[in-house]
Amino acid sequence: MKIPFLGPPAAPLDPALVAPMSVAARPELTGGRRIGVLVQHGFTGNPVSMRPWAEDLASRGYAVEMPLLPGHGTRWQDLNKVTWADWVATVETAYEKLASENDAVVAVGLSMGGALCLRLAADHGDGLAGICVVNPAVDTLRKDVKLLPVLKLLVPGMPGIANDIKKPGADEHGYPTTPLRAAASMFEGYAELRKDLPKITVPVLFFRSAEDHVVDISSSRALNAGLSSKDFEERVLEDSYHVATLDNDAPRIFAESAEFIERVTAPTEG
Repeated sequence: MKIPFLGPPAAPLDPALVAPMSVAARPELTGGRRIGVLVQHGFTGNPVSMRPWAEDLASRGYAVEMPLLPGHGTRWQDLNKVTWADWVATVETAYEKLASENDAVVAVGLSMGGALCLRLAADHGDGLAGICVVNPAVDTLRKDVKLLPVLKLLVPGMPGIANDIKKPGADEHGYPTTPLRAAASMFEGYAELRKDLPKITVPVLFFRSAEDHVVDISSSRALNAGLSSKDFEERVLEDSYHVATLDNDAPRIFAESAEFIERVTAPTEG
């Protein structure tokens, strides 16, 4: 049987297509305060999936840092050379830049990008004004994940998870293959994150697609049971699949997240 993922490396993605984004704040649009937003894509994806959201946030006057995670936006084989710790470090660097240049910082993310925002909130909750996550992954009901420590030693990748989008014609330009060493590291990171969910006390806005073929209901259950935040709301998206930031509910995500950011970054009276 021919195994399609054992062929030569695929052609890399266009660097311009997957480029990160860095935009300075325009305080004249945000009441005189400088507000920063960290925007994070997910596993096997790249900034394409988040660019419309990032551009919407920038148009509202927010500073935006949207990094490209190591191993992403090139060839899927490159992803097997990095780990969860590398992605956490990238998010930390983007956060530190925003925190040094702005009065308040919010983090937003999709899928694993949402998990990285949750990781950031667990580690730097005192410095974040809040987080907004879309179909964040922190757990799974899939039994085959338990086999990843062995499978990753036998095969480099399996069929990919990109483009779970309901809207016709939308394309996130994600990898066609899921690299197993990277996936194993990711799920190890999720396990540690679940233990630390009670450390998260900042406001959290959580969007979840009613039909998602990548992240199952276990992640929602974990967040509802584990977070310590007293300002937590889960909102269901009825007309989008996993990559909701490029799907039919994207305008709703943009508008409601902007309302959330404005609320949680408002200066406290007194």
